Amino acid sequence: MDFQYFLKFIPQLIQEELPAAVSHEKMIPLQRKELLGKINFKEINPKEAAVTMLFYPKNKETHLVLIVRNSYKGVHSAQIAFPGGKFEPEDADFQTTALRETEEEIGISRDKIEIIKAFSSLYIPPSNFMVYPFLGICREEIQFNPDPAEVAAIIELPLKVFRDDSILTIENLSTSYASLIEVPAFKIDGHIVWGATAMMLSELRDVLNSVLVDENK
Repeated sequence: MDFQYFLKFIPQLIQEELPAAVSHEKMIPLQRKELLGKINFKEINPKEAAVTMLFYPKNKETHLVLIVRNSYKGVHSAQIAFPGGKFEPEDADFQTTALRETEEEIGISRDKIEIIKAFSSLYIPPSNFMVYPFLGICREEIQFNPDPAEVAAIIELPLKVFRDDSILTIENLSTSYASLIEVPAFKIDGHIVWGATAMMLSELRDVLNSVLVDENK
């Protein structure tokens, strides 16, 4: 989708109601859903983080950026994610966290990113994080400068591919809470995207599909 055409839908995107759990549950394995139902959030005191779901033009077409995390000793090693990270005491709010971490991870100045809308927060049991996603846009082409300590690769996902049902899949995976279970996922650029990132992508995709009208209609 042409980026200038995409920008025409920003006012509608801002006003669109968030489907939250309805979208998240499309990408949640049954076992994880059962686990979440047993959690007492007042007792676990989760850490907090924020991410940016950033759209931008590439060759005039609308793209969404994802990152491949570096391999390390941790539950999110080598996973696909949105740029973002942990809330720090000096951050004014979660939006500030999302912008700061995006700048640190992929080298895009926070001054070039316009935050459009806060999306539904999401709890990640394996790492005990509550994550706050923000939809943002950059109105110009991006020159990424990823931090090699944190980012192994950049994925530039065309909006038209993201909205295509062909990227939806079911995979047999081993997770932190079960072995070889069926997991709903996205297949993006040769990567299997599941878990929290897939759940956030699901809500983003549903909101976009409820608002966007294809150029040839």
